[in-house]
Amino acid sequence: MKGQASSSYKGAVKFRMPTAQNLVPIRLDLDVDGQKFKDTFTWNPSDPDSEIVVFARRTAKDLKLPPGFITVMASAIQSQIADFRSLEGQDMYPGERIVPIKLDLRVNHTLIRDQFLWDLNNFESDPEEFAKTFCADLGIQDPEVGPAIAFSIREQLYEIAVQSVASARENRISKKGRRGAEYTPVSKAGSTGLDLVKLFGHKSSVVRSQQLIFF
Repeated sequence: MKGQASSSYKGAVKFRMPTAQNLVPIRLDLDVDGQKFKDTFTWNPSDPDSEIVVFARRTAKDLKLPPGFITVMASAIQSQIADFRSLEGQDMYPGERIVPIKLDLRVNHTLIRDQFLWDLNNFESDPEEFAKTFCADLGIQDPEVGPAIAFSIREQLYEIAVQSVASARENRISKKGRRGAEYTPVSKAGSTGLDLVKLFGHKSSVVRSQQLIFF
């Protein structure tokens, strides 16, 4: 994938997904009375909570799941959305960061193993569009593969964003602890380095390894 270098954020920004759409990756792995249900999808954290129960009821009805799944499903979704919302408003430091994204997925008869780079400073990136192009380039026709790829990317980006919030919090605590010690020299070890954004572009890029197997 090619793209222009994105602008860098030198200071803290408020927590959000480093993508165009600020969506929560939801993963369900439910077991109700011995019957299992697994699913993955994204959710807009700005949507009213009342929509969660509506979604759970509709899903249970469409898939003919027992009524007991409705409460369990709604609770699982609400819990993950609450975790996401608890981070909103907190500082995160994306910095000049290019991170590796790894795909190791088996969807129906297709096994995908790939690794590429993603720019956390690009808040206009689109995992769904990337997945669509990825499938087109490799001739993947299974309609379930694209969404699985996009979800995997979003889930990994979410984990990295959570870590960025934790790092910003630790950095803030550390700075408070150093107040008054003005004589302490500031290390410049990380002040220089290769500008990977300019090399690799704004969405992803530089595939390290790629394996696609059809069964």
